[in-house]
Amino acid sequence: MAQQRGKPLPKFGEWDVNNPATAEGFTVIFNNARDEKKTRGKAVNAMSSASSKKTDIPPSPPTPKLKLQNGFHCHLSFLTPIPFIIIIIIIISPTAHPKPYTLPSALLFDCDGVLVDTEKDGHRVSFNDTFIEKELGVTWDVDLYEKLLKIAGGKERLLPLRPGVAKLVDQALDKGVKVAVCSTSNEKAVSAVVSCLLGPERAEKIQIFAGDVAIYTLAANTLNVEPSSSVVVEDGAIGLAAAKAAGMTCIVTKSGYTADEDFLNADAVFDCIGDPPEEKFDLAFCASLLERQYVS
Repeated sequence: MAQQRGKPLPKFGEWDVNNPATAEGFTVIFNNARDEKKTRGKAVNAMSSASSKKTDIPPSPPTPKLKLQNGFHCHLSFLTPIPFIIIIIIIISPTAHPKPYTLPSALLFDCDGVLVDTEKDGHRVSFNDTFIEKELGVTWDVDLYEKLLKIAGGKERLLPLRPGVAKLVDQALDKGVKVAVCSTSNEKAVSAVVSCLLGPERAEKIQIFAGDVAIYTLAANTLNVEPSSSVVVEDGAIGLAAAKAAGMTCIVTKSGYTADEDFLNADAVFDCIGDPPEEKFDLAFCASLLERQYVS
């Protein structure tokens, strides 16, 4: 067979089907062409198959569905990561409720500068200065002024209750918190201010402590409360020092006479207690100060 392949093949037009020699050459050429065609076909088919495997994208599986309440379905493909997180939060987050707080055992108010915007005899002195300026020939001494404080109504006495005091007192009384007014001033004068400014119904529930230097310690012992669970509302640095010496939490509401004093040791400082919508703080805030104290 090798010898036959080595023989020169007849040229085109010289093949003679009746001549075995030329017929054999034709057969060889035909077979070679056939084999070459088969070989090329297999290669093309192999390349085509390989290319098809690389480029063909398999059919996507059915989009899974998330069954929701009330029979609704949602395609998961539309749930991007962020909305999915939001949905989880909405489902598992409990409804927010205000955290219960521990109430103070006692709420103690200074009188001058806290209940009313004055220190001892501040208004009395101002009234007397005005009387002199107007040449009215009237002078109010301490005893007379004490009697004037017993007159009901702000216009008659010219002593308005500071904003928010009545609100905070009511919140404390409603929650069963002991309320007291503490002052180094005369007890009768303090009682008259409490009764006139806060009214007799409130005054019956409020204890008065007056005349003692260690007034807040006296109040704690008499009310049978722990100083650390009591909150004092003061207006000046002297009262703040007294409250801290007794081991109590102290909120300062600055008055016209104490605005420039040093309140560095105060637990909180405000211009006033305030009524809604300009409220500065309430009973819940007082309780929050006690919680911070216990945490620290």
